[in-house]
Amino acid sequence: MATNLKLSLSSQLPPHGNQHRCARTTILVHHHFSIRTSYSLQAYSSSKNKSWRRRSRVCCKAVDVQPKDASDFEATAIAGRDRLLKVPTEKIRNFSIIAHIDHGKSTLADKLLQVTGTVQSRDMKEQFLDNMDLERERGITIKLQAARMRFLYENEPYCLNLIDTPGHVDFSYEVSRSLAACEGALLVVDASQASQTLANVYLALENNLEVIPVLNKIDLPGAEPSRVVQEIEEVIGLDCSNAIYCSAKEGIGINEILNAIVQRIPPPLDSAGQPLRALIFDSYYDAYRGVIVYFRVIDGTVKKGDRIFFMASGKDYFADEIGVLSPNQQQVDELYAGEVGYMSASIRSVADARVGDTITNYSRKAEQSLPGYKEATPMVFCGLFPVDADQFPDLRDALEKLQLNDAALKFEPETSSAMGFGFRCGFLGLLHMEIVQERLEREYNLTLITTAPSVVYRVHCVNGETVECSNPSALPEQGKRKSIEEPMVKIEMLTPKDYIGSLMELSQDRRGEFKGMKFITENRASLTYEMPLAEMVGDFFDQLKSRSKGYASMEYSFIGYKESDLIKLDVLINGDGVEPLATIVHKDKAYSVGRALTQKLKELIPRQMFKVPIQACIGSKVIASESLSAIRKDVLAKCYGGDISRKKKLLKKQAAGKKRMKAIGKVDVPQEAFMAVLKLEKEVL
Repeated sequence: MATNLKLSLSSQLPPHGNQHRCARTTILVHHHFSIRTSYSLQAYSSSKNKSWRRRSRVCCKAVDVQPKDASDFEATAIAGRDRLLKVPTEKIRNFSIIAHIDHGKSTLADKLLQVTGTVQSRDMKEQFLDNMDLERERGITIKLQAARMRFLYENEPYCLNLIDTPGHVDFSYEVSRSLAACEGALLVVDASQASQTLANVYLALENNLEVIPVLNKIDLPGAEPSRVVQEIEEVIGLDCSNAIYCSAKEGIGINEILNAIVQRIPPPLDSAGQPLRALIFDSYYDAYRGVIVYFRVIDGTVKKGDRIFFMASGKDYFADEIGVLSPNQQQVDELYAGEVGYMSASIRSVADARVGDTITNYSRKAEQSLPGYKEATPMVFCGLFPVDADQFPDLRDALEKLQLNDAALKFEPETSSAMGFGFRCGFLGLLHMEIVQERLEREYNLTLITTAPSVVYRVHCVNGETVECSNPSALPEQGKRKSIEEPMVKIEMLTPKDYIGSLMELSQDRRGEFKGMKFITENRASLTYEMPLAEMVGDFFDQLKSRSKGYASMEYSFIGYKESDLIKLDVLINGDGVEPLATIVHKDKAYSVGRALTQKLKELIPRQMFKVPIQACIGSKVIASESLSAIRKDVLAKCYGGDISRKKKLLKKQAAGKKRMKAIGKVDVPQEAFMAVLKLEKEVL
């Protein structure tokens, strides 16, 4: 008789009876970090006509949650079934996951969903909560996602509301909204890397949330959990004496995390008897159901069919459908204080239900709305223009719908003499800009041209006025401006000591001002610089990764404005200014940028019947110039001899015609040339 051993999750004691042979067994598995791990063991024996099962119950820290056949699904679903059933408010836990890119946040979220039975193994896929193709292709989380789980702790059911968050600094606004709907957070850090999620951790601590440190990927050969714990305590100041060691991929420590969520994260306040107040933390537009809002009920209750009122917009609707995200939308009849859910109310106008608004009951309105969220401040601006001018109305509608799903996106109409009608859009960073452009093209079938990214400059005029300018074409004339200030950021780079010199050289080339360096451990250092934001929005992050072979990381924060020697660089083609190609650069970089632009334009603009000068100018001063030679007819071909005066006469006549043609001629710069030059600007600047 052959016996096969399988590991599975068991949330209940094994049945006792004559039909089962039960035994208690404890297995201690010594990890290379001396972590004591034990498992629930199932011993199966089979014969030709019948099979019987012997189950052993053990206390465990880690459980292999990968069922191998249909009989194992029952075990993994015990804690997750009936997750729509109500529990008392004191048994609700709302938490978020904070992590840097590639620290295993999505893998941990997947494992939590699987262990609690929220998602069965047959339905499980990697990055389960990342439902956009763009997220799966890039391997990052772009949008926050909510999921309701049910977990048995000491034979008592608990409702766990997980709000998954992005890890990149450009999406910190998504994280802030998630944390506002939670009472606690898991700080997930790769056990082989240093902590790199400083801004989000500080935000969680400012909101008085309970932060549980979790060291992930301890199964990797290069994992050094003791070093990482030391770095977290020194850099962040977070007590890691009770940190949880886990491996989301292997299922180690998952039960400990779930137990810690129940034990250490406080429940929400029980205020179901008060007037309804619910905070909208996310929303999106559905073509069939209209605006779908995600909200956290702070006070009171909301039922299906209730007439609800949006306090900021002043609009009222009937709640046609309410439910929870588990992780797919599941309808329920009622949600009360502490719960997280969604609502569909046939809202067709995207302006009626904005992120941060407060939902209350129309017949029993709350006296005061919730604080909402701090308005996101765009840091990077660019122009978005449709290649086909007929797509301008479609672009406007697409931006309005996307803004509903991405509250950090800002836009306003803009007109360009070269590219027609478009929008000036504001973003939190370069990655945010790239994601928005790709989402517009994929989700709304638009073909777009993106201008070079720029930042917001503060211009002090001679008449005492102060103007904020993000578009070079809107910069006041040189004689009207007194000074220009540019935004500055504080950058902290964490790097192995071998790459310190290379990163210092990179920072100084970008006009960075050295502020300090400290060694966190023997082999890792922290470099701090103050740098113009305009120098960072280019390829700074790519250069950082390239020079450190991918081992360095960075965090940055806005610190204010500083006066700098900035000038506007204009591009003239045949004497006419081309506004889309104008840029604001530092005086020391003006010549190199101007030379690169003129040389690139000479390659891209087709030759004309007349000579075309291409110039880069600062005011009226030309600092770089190239010329495009004219297409000429050989007027001397019929002259086989004779006096030289005949040839001069023909050449003079041709030159006069070229002069008249140049005076009335117009050079059309093709779209391909604009796109290529804009790409060059992104690289040079």
